[in-house]
Amino acid sequence: MLDSHLIPKTKPAANPGQMYISDKVRITVIAPELVRFEVSDSFVFCDEATQMVWFRDLGECKFDLVFKPDHIMVVTSKAKYYYHRKKRVVDIVEIDGEIIKTKEGNLKGTARTLDRTNGWVPLGKGVVGRKGVAIMEDNSLILGSDGMVKERPSEKDYYVFATKDHRKAVSLFYSITGNQPMIPRFALGNWWSRYYAYKQDEYLALMDKFNEKEIPFTVATVDMDWHYVNLRRDLGVDKVDGRIKVWPNGWTGYTWNKNLFPDYKQFLKDLKERNMKVTLNLHPASGVRYFEEQYPKMCEYMGMDPEEKKTIPFDMTDSEFINAYFKVLHKPFERAGVDFWWIDWQQGKKSKLPGLDPLWACNHYHTLDIGWDGRRPITLSRYSGFGSHRYPLGFSGDTYVSWKSLRLQPYFTANAANCGYATWSHDIGGHMGGKQGDDELYLRWIQFGVFTPIMRLHSTKIALSKEPWNHPSVEKQAVEALRFRHKLIPYIYSELYRNFSEGKPLCEPMYYSNPSKGMAYKAKNQYFFGSKLIVCPITSPMNKKTGKAKVKIWLPRGEYTDIFTGEILTGGTYTLERDINSIPVFAKSGSIIPLGTNGGNSIENPNELEMLVYRGSGRFKLYEDKGDGTDYLSGDFAITQFKVEQTEDELKFKIYAVDGNACLVPETRDYKVMFANIERYTGAEVLKNGLHIDVETDKSSIFLRGIKPTDVIEITLVGVK
Repeated sequence: MLDSHLIPKTKPAANPGQMYISDKVRITVIAPELVRFEVSDSFVFCDEATQMVWFRDLGECKFDLVFKPDHIMVVTSKAKYYYHRKKRVVDIVEIDGEIIKTKEGNLKGTARTLDRTNGWVPLGKGVVGRKGVAIMEDNSLILGSDGMVKERPSEKDYYVFATKDHRKAVSLFYSITGNQPMIPRFALGNWWSRYYAYKQDEYLALMDKFNEKEIPFTVATVDMDWHYVNLRRDLGVDKVDGRIKVWPNGWTGYTWNKNLFPDYKQFLKDLKERNMKVTLNLHPASGVRYFEEQYPKMCEYMGMDPEEKKTIPFDMTDSEFINAYFKVLHKPFERAGVDFWWIDWQQGKKSKLPGLDPLWACNHYHTLDIGWDGRRPITLSRYSGFGSHRYPLGFSGDTYVSWKSLRLQPYFTANAANCGYATWSHDIGGHMGGKQGDDELYLRWIQFGVFTPIMRLHSTKIALSKEPWNHPSVEKQAVEALRFRHKLIPYIYSELYRNFSEGKPLCEPMYYSNPSKGMAYKAKNQYFFGSKLIVCPITSPMNKKTGKAKVKIWLPRGEYTDIFTGEILTGGTYTLERDINSIPVFAKSGSIIPLGTNGGNSIENPNELEMLVYRGSGRFKLYEDKGDGTDYLSGDFAITQFKVEQTEDELKFKIYAVDGNACLVPETRDYKVMFANIERYTGAEVLKNGLHIDVETDKSSIFLRGIKPTDVIEITLVGVK
């Protein structure tokens, strides 16, 4: 029996009133835009949760059935679904009078990994269709009420999404598979990672050097060398059973390498004192071997004799093994200071239970287990199919250091929204091979990484390491980019809450906001980063003569300002040029971007905010909570709303009183309000709670000091140009 915290809460039964059975097919109308079809010769259908789908009752909605010679037509208020009786598939969907073939137009989703890629990779299907129709086949196994995965009766089970509102399709997907959870705030800072056999003092010295150079990192990643790897040299172990073919003996390990880390508990404590969170790399496929310190305890749990030195196989189909795997191998390290685990599974898709991918099992159970003590669950692991968004974060694998690899990643990151996967983490700078000494490529990758869900520098041991000072011609720009990423945390965290609460992914393809615009589908390498920014990464080298690189972009109707250069553009197609200092990142008119300016690597809710305000009319909701834990699920959070409004010659900016738990917000907060794209103004009035106050100004910036959560601030600029 699994420990209770490893059993997720699911509610898979559909509303019986939304079902109809005929011609060996069961039809379940989940929503007007989403219908499930199950085809079974034995009339045995699935009412249990599966690895993909956990919820099927979204309430009642009206529908009709029309029986035709070749089809059963399901009619809802939003679409007509044509189930072909002989082909036993939904081959046509009608939306707003348009007939759409279901085999056409799927905009794809994402891929399991980018391992060893140097450019393009094939993508799996998503739930978003160019014309509004997409099919998700659920061929996954049953996830039983006891938390264990089981075989499933033979049937064809698929869900038909029918809506031209792409965000609606993703929202419905979240409704049946589970929300994208909030990730801990610390994960949004910069990560340090390298596949390298660091010594304890050497690693800490590197973290101190980053601090001295004011380069903020919030996550310390220790790759596989934290445990013994060279078993013959370090432990005198020559041969062991349980080895996975093609993978070296020492890839799996649970005993700290005392030659490198003589006091691992002190090492973890020292990282905590530097305000860093810690993740360790795992390759669990080879099981638990006799030389591991935890082996006797694991044998006790598994009913084995440790004297026999038999390997305890890695088996995610055995509930007793799963319980012991976490209790014995992981909990002690978590108590010592490990915050989460990097699951580096690369050993295939087979397990004792046919159809159970060990990667999925690792992602699923590790995510559930890491929250055992109330912390907010995350892992770092590869994508394992529909539903993987429940198990953030995504590790995209080991890519080559090349322009081709970089060129793929903007599209790859944003397109994953089509299967609800919103937290890809790439090896920023590339992992291996390729153009190790190309400083320009290194910087462009970092500039892109700043505007991705997770900013994680990484490289292999034989590659040029990713410290900025190893790339001297662009060191200054790389450091500035890493600092800017840290400042972006308040914005990113708020937009991730929007993903959780509204089902809108952090990175979205351009066509989400512009589904009827053909150019939105062609602009594949740019994307929305949250609700306010459009990011256009530069993924090709610059012209050596001009010192600038070109990038072709498309902007929807409206006015946009590059947040770095101040260039203002309206909707249309452009070929832009940028020097080494920046990539095009545009804020639409009326945008408000909050930046944290506490300094250092603090991840606390900032007591100093820099507000980038762009002329026009718009709002932004700053979301804040404890940064970790699950109290936010019961409403323990705070929202500060900001509003900008423009008239003919006035620009008004308002800070509202905090809504929610004001104790989560600093007692007082300083603001630097930067009106980023106005040339000048002739006068300004600032009111606090309706009364005039004197403030410091500097060009287009206004400084507010000591603002309390209950205060209401109103700024009016007149004579705006």
